[in-house]
Amino acid sequence: MIRVGLLGCGNVGRIIAKEHVGVKIAALHDRIPGRAEEVAGLCGAEVYRDFAGFVQADLDIIVEAASVAAVREHAEEILLHGKDLVILSVGALADRPFRDRITALAREKGRRIHIPSGAIIGLDNLKVGQIAPLKRLLLRTTKSPESLNLKVDRRMMIFSGRANDCIRQFPKNINVAVALGLAAGREADVEIWIDPAVDRNIHEIIAEGEFGEIFIRVENVPSPDNPATSYLAALSILTLLKNLNEPLVVGT
Repeated sequence: MIRVGLLGCGNVGRIIAKEHVGVKIAALHDRIPGRAEEVAGLCGAEVYRDFAGFVQADLDIIVEAASVAAVREHAEEILLHGKDLVILSVGALADRPFRDRITALAREKGRRIHIPSGAIIGLDNLKVGQIAPLKRLLLRTTKSPESLNLKVDRRMMIFSGRANDCIRQFPKNINVAVALGLAAGREADVEIWIDPAVDRNIHEIIAEGEFGEIFIRVENVPSPDNPATSYLAALSILTLLKNLNEPLVVGT
């Protein structure tokens, strides 16, 4: 059975520990040790207070469910210790030199870096853009004003531009845009809207190419214990882990 280490024991880590199927959650590490100890009660995993001990544990794969900063700090060490890596905070890979460095390291060490679908769907389909370049790739995200600490009484667009510009202005809202760009092989255009009438994060993906047109709309239900986190994001990691060793692979 695949042995998994969880780097980050917040809401997503808690869901993974509680609902995992087909894998063993064997080790936990969080910068707040008390959170890891609480999550350990859900899965019986060993808690490592220091990262050095955690990364040397008997693990096949480490799931990052912490932050962009955690990816930047720990990704290379994880790969150097012979572990595969799942990155949820994919916004870290907007840094092209960093992305190239860890990709080259994974190749050198015979390891794999997995990017789950996270809060959206359709990444498999958008990979066709790596073969037949897309003419258009747009991510339109709609959020409640409260989620961005804003107060408005009508729907309005607060950003329109390329993903890299969005990263500078809205660093906490970049994971989806970066994941889309990595899948499609080109930077996404991004629109961010706020709407006092919505109580969910809504992602609309529009892609056009030689194959035709794609339109995907995802309305994310917040996680039960943290409204700022998408339940779909946690489920995407659980599904990825469950299917790692399956002989029948669905999707590209």
